[in-house]
This record gives sequence, C-alpha cells and structure tokens, in this order.
Amino acid sequence: MPDNNTPNLDSLMPPDMAAKAEMIGVKKARLDFWSTFVLAVLAGAFISLGAIFATTVSAGGSALPFGVNRLLVGTVFSLGLILVIVGGAELFTGNTLIVMAWAGRKVTTPQVLRNWAIVFGGNFVGALGTAMLNFGAAQYTLGKGIVGVAALTAANAKCDLEFGPALGLGILCNTLVCLAVWMSFSARTVIDRVAVIVPPVAAFVAAGLEHCIANMYYVPFALMIKHLAPESFWQAAGKRPEDFPTLTLDGFLVHNLIPVTIGNIIGGALLVGVVYWFVYLRHAKPPQEPPTVADNK
Repeated sequence: MPDNNTPNLDSLMPPDMAAKAEMIGVKKARLDFWSTFVLAVLAGAFISLGAIFATTVSAGGSALPFGVNRLLVGTVFSLGLILVIVGGAELFTGNTLIVMAWAGRKVTTPQVLRNWAIVFGGNFVGALGTAMLNFGAAQYTLGKGIVGVAALTAANAKCDLEFGPALGLGILCNTLVCLAVWMSFSARTVIDRVAVIVPPVAAFVAAGLEHCIANMYYVPFALMIKHLAPESFWQAAGKRPEDFPTLTLDGFLVHNLIPVTIGNIIGGALLVGVVYWFVYLRHAKPPQEPPTVADNK
C-alpha cells in the first residue's frame, strides 16, 4: 500500500504554478515595511556577490572562444539569483511578477507600487553597500589589477548605451529572469530550483542583456575604482581613468539605470506575469467585495 506520508516530489504543472505565483504575490505585497526592506537589502547583496564572481571569472581575457567564455561567466553569475530564491530575499526584477496577483484583483495598485518602491530602494542599498565593501577590500587589485580593469570595462560599456538599446536589453533580460523565477515555482527541492535558475540567468549574461539591480553594483563599484583607486593600481593595470570616458554618474542614471529599469518592468510584468495570468488565471473568480449596509437591508 502507498505511504500517505511520503512527500510528493513531482514538479508542479503550469496551472498550479500560476496559482502559487499569485499566492506568493499576495504575501509579498502585504509584507510589512521592515521585513520587505531587509530582505531587499539581502537581495541586492546576493546579486552583487554573483556579479563579483562573474567579474573575477571574466578578468584577463580567456583562451576559450568568446561565446564559451560568456557562457562560463553567465553560469557563475547565476549564484546571485540562486541565493535570492533558495536563501529567501526580495528582488525587484522578480517582484514584477506580483502583477499576477494584481491582475486577479488580489492586491491593489498602491500595494504593488509600495512593494516595488521599497524593494528597489533596498536592493540599491544592498548593492551599493556590497560595492563599498568590495572596494574597501581591494578585491579589484587581484591579478595585478585585471579584475579592476574587467569591472571598469564592463561598466564603461553599460554607461555607453543609448536609450532604445538599453530598454530592449532590459526587456529581454527580465523576461529570462522572471522565467527562471516562474520555473522555480514548479520545484519541490533545492536541486530543482537551482537546476531551473541557472540556464535562463546564464543566457541573459552570455547575451549581454541588462539587469538593473546587477548594474546597481557594477557601475558604482567601477566608479569607485575610477575615482578612488590609488596610483599603484593604475600603474599595475596599465590603464588610466581617462580610458573609461563614459563611466560617469550621468551615464549610469540616464543611459543605463532608467531605461533598463523600465525595460525590466516591461519584460517581467507584461511578457511573463500578464501572459501567464491571461492563460491560467483570467477565468478565476475575483475576490468578493464585503456586503455593504445597503445590501443587508
């Protein structure tokens, strides 16, 4: 006879994943301020740890073909989202999926915007704090400065984007990130979660797509190196601050963070969240409004 106490390890199917996503969206939207903020700070730090790993792996070039090297960098960057999903944290890009609960009228527009604002700010604090800690640790000087040069080169390119390409790269990026989060809803075990997270994240990094929270680490860290690194670093690296002309605060905000954030919202909320809500949840009955005094008469 089957043992009723045996846990069910079968993965959830998409209709059940949609119901789970909606339920999680409700919980996230209703979480208190300080819990949301602290978990958001953690997520910013977790994504930054993935970025530190990826920058170190990409440093100094590679004997591998370009695409293979990019695949390796993307694979190690997936550490960040694994920490967010398995460890538990609030990530702005993933939280765009709260629109599934919003579309089903389970949460209100102010609740969604409140969550996004708190999480976006908390992610920024976590990413910036990690950048400051990593700069203070002088990790960028590893390999006679090649790690720092890799960070500077990547951030300089990010700040050189035009609005349209940055928007498009942001849309594509968070489509993949939210698909990773969406597929994690099907998982029953930690191994399942890791297995479904790595390929989409590796894909977006390998393809050079843009993630606003990762960029909250990449660009501030590179700006610290450009403006605060000692002369010994520049001599060892064989570079000068002038070699990275687009790496500026204005370049970060105008050419990257603003358009990429908008693109991330479109990719996650519309191309993943709304699409799956439409397919699996649009026929669900909306929550009933409590009867009014007039209705009871």
